[in-house]
Amino acid sequence: MTTHEDIVFKALADASRRFLLDRLYQQGGLTLGQLCEQHSMSRQAVTKHLAILEKANLIVTKKRGREKLHYLNPVPINEIYTRWIGKFERQKLDALHILKQALEEKDHG
Repeated sequence: MTTHEDIVFKALADASRRFLLDRLYQQGGLTLGQLCEQHSMSRQAVTKHLAILEKANLIVTKKRGREKLHYLNPVPINEIYTRWIGKFERQKLDALHILKQALEEKDHG
C-alpha cells in the first residue's frame, strides 16, 4: 500500500525535482517557461516532474489568464520534518552536523 508519505519521499528523491522546489522556494508564481529556463532538460521532462510534485502536493498551481503559475507548498515537507526529524533533539543534530563538517574539512584539508 502506497501512502501519501511514500509519494512525497519519491517526489523528493529526484535531484531535478528538488531543484524545481528550490526555484519555487526562491520565487513562487513561476510559469512552466520560467521553470524551464534554468534546466537542461526538455519542456516535456519538466512538465512530468511538475506533475509528480503536484501529485505529492509539494506544489500548487493557479491559473492567471492563459498562464499556469506554480507555487511551493511546504506543508508535506513540514509533516516529514515533524515525523522524521523533529522528534530528535535539535542540539544533538547540530552537534553531529558540526562534527561531520569538521571531519569533512579534515579530509579535504
